[in-house]
Amino acid sequence: MPAPHGYVERLAELAASGQPFVSVTLVDAVGSTPQGAGCKMLVTAAGLDMGTIGGGRVEAKAIQEAQAMLARPVELAGQAATRLVEWNLQRDVGMTCGGAVKLFFESYNHSQWQIVVFGAGHVAAAVIHCLLPLECRLTCIDPREEWLARLPSSSRLSKVQTDNPPAQVAALPADAFVLCMTMGHRTDRPILEEIFRQRRNFPYLGVIGSKAKRAVLRRELLAAGISADDVDAFECPIGLALGSNSPGEIAISIAAQLLERRDAWRHQSEAPAP
Repeated sequence: MPAPHGYVERLAELAASGQPFVSVTLVDAVGSTPQGAGCKMLVTAAGLDMGTIGGGRVEAKAIQEAQAMLARPVELAGQAATRLVEWNLQRDVGMTCGGAVKLFFESYNHSQWQIVVFGAGHVAAAVIHCLLPLECRLTCIDPREEWLARLPSSSRLSKVQTDNPPAQVAALPADAFVLCMTMGHRTDRPILEEIFRQRRNFPYLGVIGSKAKRAVLRRELLAAGISADDVDAFECPIGLALGSNSPGEIAISIAAQLLERRDAWRHQSEAPAP
């Protein structure tokens, strides 16, 4: 049985959106089964998005399996991006028919490296250009539509135009690497304050600027009631100590530091518990 009409288009749409999802394909069916080989469906964390592998108990079990894949910690998802299962419908699914099915599960977007950049200025744009060729998913948030329009068009990049960037904090992925690169400390500080008030604990939180800027931000956050432990949970300056002060070279130093921290974070996440 071929894929349902519009399946490929919907898969491409979900892949481009960055939303994690699983494609489930019935690759083999033996005996009495609800559907034949080739049936497909798409599953998100919310449940069935499109298609069917036959309905009933076998489909319900497959949806649960797909959702379990999506529920795994994102740092472990890359180790299990695909799975092939064989279920006896009577023994494993609880159906009265005596058939068997093989299902192939393939997850998308779940293990992508998430990077969020607040700001779309010259250095932020240079950082985005450096990161776009990598296996990552970028989000750029800025109130200036004309600056966002200058950024490249890419399926890896989402552009968010808003007059209230701090309001975007609640929707950020828990595993996001977050960069504050707005027009200055007066626009960076409200974003940081919102991150700390919501108790968000990102793997990386950095603010472009000098040590003097860090001191000002720290003082103002403390005055706003943020705890001393929290206000020390951001990096400023950011980037490795190399290159000049040109936007392109600053961007390379920041991208290099992000890669360094990503690898250390993944290694720590994968290390066995003592």
